[in-house]
Amino acid sequence: MSSDVLVRAEGVSKKFSRDLMKSLWYGVTDTLYDLAGRDGTTDELRPSEFWALNNVSFELRRGECLGLIGRNGAGKTTLLKLLNGLIKPDNGRIEIRGRLGALIALGAGFNPVLSGRENIYVNASVLGLSRREINEKIGKIIEFAELDEFIDAPVQSYSSGMAVRLGFAVATATDPDVLLLDEVLAVGDVGFQTKCLNTLAEFRRRGAGFVFVSHNMHLVSRYCQQVMYIRHGQVQHFGDVATGIAQYYKDMHAGSFDEDTDIPGAPTKIGSGKVKFLSWHFSNARNEVVSEIDVGEPVTLVVAYEHRDSTVRHAVLDVTVRDGEEVVYQGTNILEGSPFERFKKRGELRVQFASLPINTDYLRFSFSLYDESTGEMHDWKRNIRLNVRRSPRHSGRLVLPTKWAMASIEQSEIPSLVSSDNK
Repeated sequence: MSSDVLVRAEGVSKKFSRDLMKSLWYGVTDTLYDLAGRDGTTDELRPSEFWALNNVSFELRRGECLGLIGRNGAGKTTLLKLLNGLIKPDNGRIEIRGRLGALIALGAGFNPVLSGRENIYVNASVLGLSRREINEKIGKIIEFAELDEFIDAPVQSYSSGMAVRLGFAVATATDPDVLLLDEVLAVGDVGFQTKCLNTLAEFRRRGAGFVFVSHNMHLVSRYCQQVMYIRHGQVQHFGDVATGIAQYYKDMHAGSFDEDTDIPGAPTKIGSGKVKFLSWHFSNARNEVVSEIDVGEPVTLVVAYEHRDSTVRHAVLDVTVRDGEEVVYQGTNILEGSPFERFKKRGELRVQFASLPINTDYLRFSFSLYDESTGEMHDWKRNIRLNVRRSPRHSGRLVLPTKWAMASIEQSEIPSLVSSDNK
């Protein structure tokens, strides 16, 4: 292995059993093979077994950050555990040069009954530090973790943010050559996240390498030099970050509807049925029916209805749009100044969006029709999916039209800023 390569994995595979009793039996038999000096591993799956990882190969060089992406259960954490030596591969080999630091799960390796201070000594010792070295570093560890007031309290009383701060402080105190990080920046305030990122930047300048698992594609695209996209235990992409993220999003787009999605023709009746939604679709600016749009592209929601009761006079169409995190739009025809006063026997209701700048992999539309005065619900459809082709140049939730410029100013034109504390 060349001097600039810190980690090399060749054909690494790991299988697990879905059945607890079979898993225990397989573990015993494999251990007996090991004690006898025989290799009991095989490429064949035994009953109830599956490949958590299958034939994974990569190299990590000095100063590089490798991003691991994929859906939950894809095999990312299994790979980190293999790299950390917590479990052994069934096939393949792993070579690591230098000292290894790992933070694979919140509070991993901490004894909940022991205090934070006691856990520092235990975990730092496991990572290879002597007691003298721990005594020299413990002050900085506590300061970095921002746990001065709680360091002698049992770890079981810590919040998730406190636990990850302590874990990160201990893992980085060993000055590792390779650092394994599993969603460690998913908790904690922005101040501590900034401190972590600055610490990683300093390690990178020293030549350390990182394996970084995250569902935050902004962080992955910003800090990783290469990315590995894993799906069902197999590597779908290894290399260019933007290409890997784009493939990940493409596969997400191809996913099926959620169980609570209403589809045309579904027998479930919701509402009084005085006005019934017959069908619905999305159309683009060319009036073509589409199921996917580019981020920021105009789109129209078209809902065909049947009017079944002549007593319906003033009905309100309510439309809600959600991305994967929260409601991004909610409105009604009344709020937008477009009352529906007379319903024909059959017709269409249209909601035109001049732009949908939400930079997500899909949006879900829900719409209902109800009586303006009584609130009686006539019909309601939920979670109608519209796929969105994300912008590869943007990582934020919105893609907004902007203009960028730089201009010089004179010293006299610079406004004086007075802190409120000095007033």
